[in-house]
Amino acid sequence: MSRMTTAEADTLWEGIDDQRARTARLLEGLSADQWDQPSLCRGWTVRHVAAHLTGQQLSYGDALAFVARHPRMLRSLGLNAAIRDSAVILARELSTTEIVDHIRAGIGSRRHNAFVTPLETLTDILVHSQDIAIPLGVDLAMRPGPSATAATRRWDTRHGWMASVNRRLPYEGFRLTATDTDWSRGDGPEVAGPVGALLLLLTGRPAALSRLSGEGADALRSQVDRPSPTRGAR
Repeated sequence: MSRMTTAEADTLWEGIDDQRARTARLLEGLSADQWDQPSLCRGWTVRHVAAHLTGQQLSYGDALAFVARHPRMLRSLGLNAAIRDSAVILARELSTTEIVDHIRAGIGSRRHNAFVTPLETLTDILVHSQDIAIPLGVDLAMRPGPSATAATRRWDTRHGWMASVNRRLPYEGFRLTATDTDWSRGDGPEVAGPVGALLLLLTGRPAALSRLSGEGADALRSQVDRPSPTRGAR
C-alpha cells in the first residue's frame, strides 16, 4: 500500500467513524431476539459479528494478552477459526451495551489492528455492518466514497492472504462497474451496481447479487449458485 496523504487519511478515518456511528445506532435499537439472529457470516450470529467489531484496535501485545487469557485460542486451526473463536469469546464476555459502547468508543481514534492497515479497518466496519443489517431487513447505507476505497483495496489484495478469510465468488472474467461513483475494475461482460453491492461481492457475500445488472449479471449469478468447494468463514 502506498503512503496516504494527510487528506486521504482524514477521508479514510471519516468514513470509518461515520460507519461506526451508524452501526452503533443500529445495534442499540435491536431487540434481544435480533441480537441472536443469524448474520450473513455463516455460523455467526449478529452478536458474534458485533462483538468482532469491538476488536479493531489491537496491538500485538493486546493480541498476545487475549490469547494468554483464553488459551483455547491456541487450538484454533487457521486464521478463520481464530477469528471466529475470538468473536465467540467476546460475545460471551461483553453485554450488548458494552459491545455498542466499545464500537462507539472507537470513533475519533486512529488506532488499528497491528497486523493490518486502516484500509482493512474500513472494509471490516463497512462489510460487517451489512452482515448485521441485511438479514435483519434494515437499510444501513454505505457511502459510495468509502465503499469505493474499500473495493479498491479488496480488488488489489484479492490474490493475497487477506482474501482467504472470505468465500471466493467467481467475479474474475467480468467488468465490475459502479453506478453511483467512478469505479470500475476487471475485464469482460459488465456487471454493474452500487459500489457497496460490488464490495459485498468482492468480500464473498452473494446477498447483494439482486442489485447487480448488466450483460454479465445473469452469468455471474448462475456461477455463484453453483456449489463451491472453497468457502471462507466470513
